[in-house]
This record gives sequence, structure tokens and C-alpha cells, in this order.
Amino acid sequence: MRRTLLLLATAILTTHAFAALHLIQPRGIQSLDTDWRFSQSNPANAQSPTFDDAQWQTVTLPHDWSIAGPVREEAPSRAAGGFFPTGIAWYRKTLTLPALDPAKRTYIVFDGIMANSDVYCNGELLGHRPYGYVSFNYDLTPHLHSGLNTIAVRVDDSQQPASRWYPGSGINRHVRLITTSAVHIAPWGTFVTTPKVSAQSATVHVRTTITNDSAVSANIGLTIDVRTPGEGTLSGSFMTLPKPITLAPGATANLEAEATIKDPERWDLDHPALYRIVATILRNHSPMDKEDILDDEVVPFGIREFHFDPNQGFFLNGVHHKIYGVALHTDAGALGTAVPLAAWQRRLIALRQLGVNAIRTAHNPPAPEFLDLADRLGFLVMDEMFDCWTVAKNPYDYHLYFKEWSLRDTADTVRRDRNHPSIILWSAGNEIHDTPKPDIAIPILKSLVETFHANDPTRPVTQALFRPNVSHDYDNGLADLLDVVGQNYRENEILAAHAQKPTRKILGTENTHDRNQWIAMRDHPEYSGQFLWSGVDYLGEAGRWPSIGAGSGLLDRTSTPKPRGFERESWWSTRPNIHVVRRVAPTLRSATDPGYEAVPPAVNTTRYTESLFHDWMPANTAPHIETVEVYTNSEEAELFQGGTSLGIQQRHPDASPLVWQVPYHPGTLTTVGRTNGKVVAGDRLQTPGKPASLNLVPLHSWAVPNIPLSEGGHSTDELSKFLTPDWDDLLYVTATLTDSVANPIPDSSTPVTFTLTGPAQLVATDSGSNIDHTPFASPTRNLFAGTVTAILRATASSGTITLTATTPGLPPSTLTLTALPPAPPPTAQRSF
Repeated sequence: MRRTLLLLATAILTTHAFAALHLIQPRGIQSLDTDWRFSQSNPANAQSPTFDDAQWQTVTLPHDWSIAGPVREEAPSRAAGGFFPTGIAWYRKTLTLPALDPAKRTYIVFDGIMANSDVYCNGELLGHRPYGYVSFNYDLTPHLHSGLNTIAVRVDDSQQPASRWYPGSGINRHVRLITTSAVHIAPWGTFVTTPKVSAQSATVHVRTTITNDSAVSANIGLTIDVRTPGEGTLSGSFMTLPKPITLAPGATANLEAEATIKDPERWDLDHPALYRIVATILRNHSPMDKEDILDDEVVPFGIREFHFDPNQGFFLNGVHHKIYGVALHTDAGALGTAVPLAAWQRRLIALRQLGVNAIRTAHNPPAPEFLDLADRLGFLVMDEMFDCWTVAKNPYDYHLYFKEWSLRDTADTVRRDRNHPSIILWSAGNEIHDTPKPDIAIPILKSLVETFHANDPTRPVTQALFRPNVSHDYDNGLADLLDVVGQNYRENEILAAHAQKPTRKILGTENTHDRNQWIAMRDHPEYSGQFLWSGVDYLGEAGRWPSIGAGSGLLDRTSTPKPRGFERESWWSTRPNIHVVRRVAPTLRSATDPGYEAVPPAVNTTRYTESLFHDWMPANTAPHIETVEVYTNSEEAELFQGGTSLGIQQRHPDASPLVWQVPYHPGTLTTVGRTNGKVVAGDRLQTPGKPASLNLVPLHSWAVPNIPLSEGGHSTDELSKFLTPDWDDLLYVTATLTDSVANPIPDSSTPVTFTLTGPAQLVATDSGSNIDHTPFASPTRNLFAGTVTAILRATASSGTITLTATTPGLPPSTLTLTALPPAPPPTAQRSF
């Protein structure tokens, strides 16, 4: 029986008593990220506690060992994997434990291991997981003893090619040790939903799965404490049953509760409000002493309502939105696939500036902290599961494991991720090659959809259909197994599929940058949105050597917007904007099925050839005509060469760029955008002079809560000069070659060397070039389009840091930075 109560602070205990009670942490959460021993080898008996790993390297997790390189044309990963190394490696960690409490259970949780992992505790195999993108846990309790205990992990991606992009290698996500009572909330066992939401009230429903792993029956109760956004003020509590239930040994029970919140703060794109619930298991339903608390779990959630309408598209909290999405792979360029949150925050903020409001996790589940960040920043997310089912795209990809593991991997991922308000869609797969055989594909899709719905009945399921008219997905019933029909490219086909059956809800799950695909979405309300391929340049899918990556992004790997990003901003962003660029060649129409076209000719090594440049420095300096394009969301734009107007153009109804044919001579191009007769935006290109200096610009993309803003405050420039030793905290410093008056010079051959003094490390350097094979850990890297980026992290909690950048023929440039203590750990830490 479900019991519904209004949220009142006195529902169970007084506010102060209940708050004090929850200072006690019955569930232990301990990071296991530090002090692992690592060897990129496959020695015999490395799982044994007596194995000598003294000569192995000490690493901190998350750790991607492939990113260190070197890249080689003959690498087994081939172009798909960016020519990076693969193979077998081992990790080992020693835990020192006190006498074990027989009333406790101890779990180890991995947020992901790439790939084919075997985990051992004190020499005993705990289990095997082939898929590198899923979280999992093992119960260590039967294998532990007081004193020294050894965890050993073998990872194996030696059989290649196994991926269509760069996946990294190793324990490339976080690891935790979780201690609970023998009577405890099951892993991923708390599910929070908001079945009724309005501006006036919201129904919050909680279902918590309780497991009794003890040898005796337990009388238990459950309380749910709701914390509001902001300061986490206690809203109140409610319980599931007026008296305890009895849970037999080995049994599991689902306890449910429901409450009404008046005037809720709804999670939205521009107001991503996050509530928290604290689910607490109580012995005998009587929480008067700390001994009565058996287990508790803190779960963030958002209050929001969304739906897809077959005729009008996507709605969030009753407001219509087009889904302006991009696809993202899991790597972050120079950092590989072991990605600190600062890198993701830098990228997501840069994408939001271009008008992006949604992310597709291509083509696999992301790290859980990525979804936490999407929750906090107000992004919509399509959480995708697989790039293949039973038909291979590569000889050693997931098709080898699909029949045995796919439903378990799907259920685990949905249970892990289902409380994230950012997620609006589950995707069952991308461009699945099983679909030409409906007798195979339809039963598979039915089982996947049933698994999604069984573990989360609140969200729709989609799939990125691949050539659906070829495999007749719209005629044989496969497409209509989906709650929202998704299709890659071929936008006219999906619009025709909707016209054929107007009850279909439709979405572009992967789309090119071509204007016709944007216009198809803009001009058809039934077309809910699209996900561009891609949001950011990524490693792998490289075409031909010497390229190591794909250049399809709105941003390059350093998070710098490309000209195509400026064009997208003029279509998607509501902020006034204008940009002027040079066009050197027509943009080639993107392939109908990118990724499946013929291998590009040898002269095209990058797959995506840039034809637009944000500079006024062509290679040909003789008199000639340059094609200049202006992108803007202003009503009109005017272009000036020097002080002379080259004319005014009105924004085109078909969203095509404003184009001028401009006689080249060195100097300045300036453009201004006007709306209602007023200048609202401007941009400028300047022919630079001779190189004079390296301009160092720091950009801190991570929150720095220890800075005393209240004591006089700090400018944005000052905020960018702080860094901490937190693994998730990074400082990006961009070095730009400039002339004597700070005009950037688009040089791509000059080497820059970074040196550091003080408590900091150079984590990596990157320029965004897809044909630069310099190891990312190198302090020296050539400029690309005039810039190169250094990525830094502090190594201590205080001290002065000096970064120096040098290049031949110019004086050194320096930047003074300050190390600060890391932020306090969050009050709501992830457990499972």
C-alpha cells in the first residue's frame, strides 16, 4: 500500500533532530583512485597477493594508458582507433583493513574499465565484464580479511580493431569502496520519479529496493527526507509504512513512498534546479539512536515534465523547445578517455555559447559524473547504449558479446542513470547493421525496449536508424517499436515516414552540418530536433594516416569554435552574434552515411577538409578576390574594408550566409550586425604584422569555491589564475602567436615549449591538429592556426606557480598562477 503525505518538517521528527541524525553516515564511501600500480604487460600470476609489483608505475585513476602513444601507422587499432596502441595491462592496489565487522558488506564499484576486464580480490576472480562503457560492482565481503588485501585488474583490448573510434585503454573511470550494513539499499536501488508536475505542485514518488544479506530476518522501516535546491534546506520527511516490515534472510523488497511538493523549483534548461532525497533504512522503524540506522543513500533528482508530441515536437515543463543537439564521443583530445570534469565543463559551456542545448552520448553510456554535470548545466541528454548488435562493424567489437551481455548491460546502465533529470531519451543503438534482417532485428529490439521500460517506465526509447528505407524499417514494424523514431541523416525520409504515419514522434539522431538539414528541422514542427555529427573533434575515425582524428566538430579538440560553429550559432543562439570568415573552397556536401562512405583519397587525410578561415591572411598575397561570408542572427549586416562600406545585406530567409566578393589587400575587415536599426554585434579580421610575442590566456572552467569573493572580489581574469590539486580541476592556458599590437597570426609550424616552476604539473598540450603526432604529454608542440594549449593541474594546496612559454626568435612569455586547496567533498557523494 502506498501512503501519501504532505511534506511537513514535523512528519516524523523535528527539523533539527532529523538534520542532526543525518550527520551520521552509516554507508561508507571511499575513493580508490590513488596509488594503483600499473604495468602495460601481461606477467603470469599478476593476480596473486604475493606478486611483486614494486617496479611497476604508480598511477592515479581514472587512467587511460593508450593516450600516451606513440601513434604508429601499423598499430592494430588502425585509423578507426587513431593509430594509438592497444594490448594487455594490469592494475594492482593494496588495501589495509581492520578487523572485519560480520554485520557489514563491502563492495568495489567501477564506473567503467576499457575493456574486457577481469577483477581479482586476494587472487580470487570476482568477475569479467567485456563492455568498457558500463558501471559494475563486486561484493568483496567473502574474499576480504583483516590486514593486507590485494585488488588486481587485468584489461585486454589486444584484439583489434574493436572500435570505430578511439576508446582508450585501462581503468579510465572512477573506482570506489562502498561499505553497507548487511541489510541495505540495493545497488542503484533508489528510483525517484515525478509523475505529476505543474508550476503549483509536484508529486514525487520514491521506490527503494532493500536487500537482506544477513543470516537472520530483519524488521525494517524506510524514511525519505527531501532536500530543496540551493542550501539543501530540509523540506520534510515521509515514510512508506506505519509499522516495520519483516525481511527474510536473502530476501529483497521494494518500499515505496509518495509526497506532494508545493510550488516546486522545476528543472529546466535555464534553471537546472536539483533536489535531493535521503533514503534511510531504520531498524524497527524507530530512529532514536544512531544504532537504529542500517543504511542510507543520497540521490539527486530534478522535478520536471517532458514529452514528445507527434505534431509539435518536444516540450519541457509545458514549453516547446527544438532540440539543438550534438553528438559527443568519450575522449577529450589530449586527455584521452580519462576525462576530468573541468574538461567536460569547458566543452559544454563552449557548446552552449553556440546555442547547443542537448547531448547525444555517442555511441555508448558516458561516465556517470558527465551526467551529473549535464544535470547541473541544464543540458538534455540522449543516453545511448550500443554501436552494434549481432552484426559486426569491426572483427572484435561488441557483436562478440551482445547475445550474452546486452540486456544485463542495458539494465545496469538504466538503473544507474535513471535519476538524472537531464536524460530525456534512451537509445537502443546506432546504425545497427542487423536491421536488414527483420527476423533477427525485431526480436532484439523488442527485448531491448522491454528492458529499458522495465527499469525505467518514465522515458521513451529511440534508436538511430540506419538507412531505414533500404531495410524497410518503416514498413515491417521495426520503427514502430520505438517510442520516438530516430533516424541518422536523410532528413526528407524521416519527414516522409511521419507523413506516412502522423502518430510517429520523430527526431534526427545524427545529422550533418549542411544547411538543408537545419532547414528541414526549422520548418517542420513535427521534427523534434537533431544531433549534429559532431559537437567536438575527436580521436579516431581518422581516414588515412597521418591523420589521427576526425574534424567534424563545431569545436576543435581544445574547445575553440570553428567557423562552422559560428554559422550554427547564427541559427541556434538567441544571443546577438555576428562573425566574418574567409571561404577558400566550396564546402563539400556531407556523405549520406558518414562513416560508411568509401575511404577518402590519399590526398585527403583528415576526412573533413576545412574550407573556412577566421583570418585575413590568405596564402596568396598578390591582388585577387576573396570570398567573405558573414554569419549573424541580426536583421542585417554591414561589411567594411578599412573605413569603406562594402554594402548592407539583410539576413536571408533560407539561413544562407551573407556573401561579399572582396578585393584582397592587407588591412582590416569589420562587420556589424543591426537589429531594429541598432548595432547589436560586431566582428573584425586584421592582417597581422611580424611575430612579436606569445600571448598567454588562462581559462579556468571549473568552480573555485575557496576564493574569498566576498573580501573585495576578484575579476574574471583573476579567477582564471587559480588552480587546485583536485584531479577533476584543470587550468587551460592558450598561447597565441601575435604581432606587436596583439593581432593573432595563423601560424601552424612554429614550436612552443612550456616550462613550469612551483607546485603544478603540465598534464598535456594540444593544438587541435589531427596530423600532429607529438605525444600529448610533451611540453613542446607546434602551433596550429596560431595557437597551442597547455593543460595544468596543481600538485599542492598552496604556492605560486610560474608558466613560461618560449618560441624561437621571441622573448619568453610568463604567467603567474596561484595554487589553492581543493574544494570540500560534496555532501551527496556517489555510492553505486
